[in-house]
Amino acid sequence: MRNTAGKADVFTLEVVKDSLMAIGEEMFYALARTSMSPIIYEVLDFASGLTDASGQLLTQGNGVTGFIGMLTFMVKETLGKFAGKVNPGDIIIINDPYGGGGSHLSDVGLVMPIFYDGELVAFAANKAHWTEVGGKDPGSWTTDSTEIYQEGLQFPAVKLFEEGNLNQALVDIIAANVRFPELSLGDMWAQVAGLRTGERRFKELCGKYGKGVVMKSIDYMLDHGEQMAREELKKLPKGVFEAEDWIDDDGLGHGPLKVCCKVTITDDEFIVDFAGSHPQVPGPINCSYTGLVSAVRTIFLAATNPGQDVNDGVFRPLKVMAEKGTIVNAIRPAPVSTNWESRNFAADMVWKALATVLPERLTAGHLESVCAVIVGGVHPDTQEPFLIVEPSVGGWGAGLGMDGQNGQFCIGDGETYNVPVEVAETRYGVRLGEYSFRADGAGAGQYRGGAGVVRSYQALTDGQFVTASFGRHKYVPWGAAGGGNGSGNEIEIIRADGMKEGPFGKCARKVLNKGDVVRFVTASGGGYGNPLLRDPEEVAEDVKEGWITVGQARSTYGVVVRPDSFEVEGLT
Repeated sequence: MRNTAGKADVFTLEVVKDSLMAIGEEMFYALARTSMSPIIYEVLDFASGLTDASGQLLTQGNGVTGFIGMLTFMVKETLGKFAGKVNPGDIIIINDPYGGGGSHLSDVGLVMPIFYDGELVAFAANKAHWTEVGGKDPGSWTTDSTEIYQEGLQFPAVKLFEEGNLNQALVDIIAANVRFPELSLGDMWAQVAGLRTGERRFKELCGKYGKGVVMKSIDYMLDHGEQMAREELKKLPKGVFEAEDWIDDDGLGHGPLKVCCKVTITDDEFIVDFAGSHPQVPGPINCSYTGLVSAVRTIFLAATNPGQDVNDGVFRPLKVMAEKGTIVNAIRPAPVSTNWESRNFAADMVWKALATVLPERLTAGHLESVCAVIVGGVHPDTQEPFLIVEPSVGGWGAGLGMDGQNGQFCIGDGETYNVPVEVAETRYGVRLGEYSFRADGAGAGQYRGGAGVVRSYQALTDGQFVTASFGRHKYVPWGAAGGGNGSGNEIEIIRADGMKEGPFGKCARKVLNKGDVVRFVTASGGGYGNPLLRDPEEVAEDVKEGWITVGQARSTYGVVVRPDSFEVEGLT
């Protein structure tokens, strides 16, 4: 029933607010269920949501936490470029990291204005990782690009649809420049379906409650988000907190690369400053300012109220500063295809700066890197080319009163998933020989760091290749409150004749022939607290479960465990 009176009491505003959030979720699932690529429908490497008419984020359905905020920048870039020139039926495509895209070219965004009674009232937007956007390397990201022009097609906020009419010339250009056009274009259409779902539901909401009520609910939602964030901000410790650490390298041999972070917390503001961080580098680990802001937003939420619904009102107290031309605020044409190595690292530095003063919210360091993998080649049965593009799981740090989580994705990935073993072996020309937890004893503490994993692919045909970027290979996850550091992420190749190559942290287009195995080994998280304070019975249980050895129990934890019965024999 249409609300012709435009009633806007607080109960109605709450109902409409929750309805807007539900629209974001429905958009998310519409995209996932119609996509063509496993990295979207299995891994959930995408985000979708709504903004208001000025580009303020209202709701976002997220697989990837690193996209928090990027929809906002995409819409504002659209408004800046097409001021007064967006019309019903328009859809804008954008992936330019330096012009609202925020991450790398593989993450393609679509933006659709929503009109009601002839007035621009909102935008629907989504961003998804396409398996291919062209460029010099299959999968469109690599560890050895030297400028963004090598990394694929750039869409600088151009109209894919204009007043409902498809820009077929643009579609033809995409099809001619990507290696797997059926996947890329299939995902594009899935994104279009998600946007149209959002448009339809938003108009239905305006029809049911009245446009005026929906607009008032939007203001209510944003103001409520700000109010909640400021209330939580008042509870945080006040002062200046600093951290620094080193990124291994840029993929081309330049490194280590220092990242500096200073967090200033007052009753009114949460200011993060990356002054002093390393200048941008020739290799592709650089990130843009948009990516940096999105990364910091993740930690801001974790520090204030991790359960809070995300909208731009929540982030009004947050300020992010970084010098232009640095690895955390790069300028064109710096390559950015493995931007997560600096984007996630920046978030990790805010995390590290606050971990000791917010132990109830923030743990010790985790695997940090996406540990992203590309494996490509020809399928032995179909003789068709295949391409695996996926992130990896690893160990999270321990925290106050809790051991670290085993085998979870890094902070930049959030609620994403692996490609299942069954899907990988069916669709791709590989065999999975191992998928197990890494029990290396790293991350010792009163609370033990979570375990990384080992995942191995065996090539079933000649001429396959692997590209991978595993940061924190040399500079491992950090411990907190006296806990030990974790272990590093690493890649190893075992040739069919038994020869080994590695371990290393990055590789580009390493050739794999039939029978060769590539092993992806991810980090164990940092420990929390003095290892000698760990309950001896828990140490014995760790030995029994295989997380640590009898020798590590004695040397690291000071506990003597009987190897036959796993009982505590005494303390050293």
